[in-house]
Amino acid sequence: MLSDDLTKKLNAQINSESYSVVLYLQMSAWCSSKGYDGCASFFRLQANEEKQHMEKLFDYMLETGALPQLGQIEAPPTSWDSVRDLFQATFEHEVKISRDISSLVEIAIHEKDFSTHNFLQWYVSEQHEEEFKLKSILDRIDMITAEGHGVYTIDREVSRLSQQAESSVAKERY
Repeated sequence: MLSDDLTKKLNAQINSESYSVVLYLQMSAWCSSKGYDGCASFFRLQANEEKQHMEKLFDYMLETGALPQLGQIEAPPTSWDSVRDLFQATFEHEVKISRDISSLVEIAIHEKDFSTHNFLQWYVSEQHEEEFKLKSILDRIDMITAEGHGVYTIDREVSRLSQQAESSVAKERY
């Protein structure tokens, strides 16, 4: 059974994951409106992943006898100055989520809740992958001149990475 503190913090994480879904859908919409179809697909895939992360937390809480509680989330930003700013904001958001997950791990260790600690290790690994992927995208953006055909090249590269990630996710399901 989860402690009251851990229940409260896991519910907060569920809401953070919910916000991530909405944020990435908004980012996808912004990309679509600019004609960045590869980036739009990438963020749509990211939104779907975040929904799975939220549901995984939701189900874990139910399995432990705790009550998941969905709270109000704020509206995300609706525009960014550039593709680079968009991905920088995404990277910073994922770093924040990583810190939140680490905080949950610390609480589980402090409370000697080894089941929750074990459960959270999947999130620790997932966040490492997310940060690495986004840092790689930012590095590629910085290597390419973001003027004229540079944005097109960035979009094509993100689309390629998105397809690789989607293929990887499909393999994990089976």
